[in-house]
Amino acid sequence: MDSVKDLLLLLISASLVSNVVLSQFLGLCPFLGVSRKIKTAAGMGGAVIFVITLASAVAGVIYKYVLQRFGIEYLQTIVFILVIAALVQFVEMFLRKAMPSLYEALGVYLPLITTNCAVLGVALSNVQKEYDILTGVVNGFATALGFTIAIVILAGIREKMEYNDVPESFKGMPIVLVTAGLMAIAICGFSGLL
Repeated sequence: MDSVKDLLLLLISASLVSNVVLSQFLGLCPFLGVSRKIKTAAGMGGAVIFVITLASAVAGVIYKYVLQRFGIEYLQTIVFILVIAALVQFVEMFLRKAMPSLYEALGVYLPLITTNCAVLGVALSNVQKEYDILTGVVNGFATALGFTIAIVILAGIREKMEYNDVPESFKGMPIVLVTAGLMAIAICGFSGLL
C-alpha cells in the first residue's frame, strides 16, 4: 500500500465507511460522554487525533524494530497500552498548561483516552493488517478523524435537541442513544462506497 491513491482510499475508508464509532462501536464512552457541546467535542476529537496518530507511529516503530526483531510479538498489547498511556499523559500536561478551560471541560474523559478501546484497536489493527509505518499512521489519522467527525456531529445534534420537546421517557441519555443509532444507520450508506 504505497501509492497515494491507496492511502487516499484508506483515509476515506477508515474515516467514513468503517467509522470507528458508528460501524465498529469502539470508543463509545467519550463519544457519548463528551458530546454535549461542539467546542468540547472538537477538543476531545483533537486530542484523540493527536494520540491515535502518534500512537500508530510509535507502536509501528516499536513493533517492527523491537518486538519483531527480538521475537516478542506476544507483548504487543502491553507495550501498546504503555505507549498510549504515555502519550495521553503528554496531552494532559500540554492541555493543562496551554488550554486550561478545555482541560477542565474534558474532565475525567481526557485520562479515559488511555483506556479508549479505539486507540488500542487501531494499533492492534495496524499490526494485524501488516501495515507499514506510513500506512499505519494514515490509518490511525483517518480513524481518529472519523471519531472526530462523529463526535462533533453528535454534539451539534445534542445542542439542537436541547430546544426540542422530547417526551419525558426519552430525555437525557435515551434520546442520545437513539440519535447515535440513527447516525450508525446513516453511516451504513457509505458501505458500498469502497
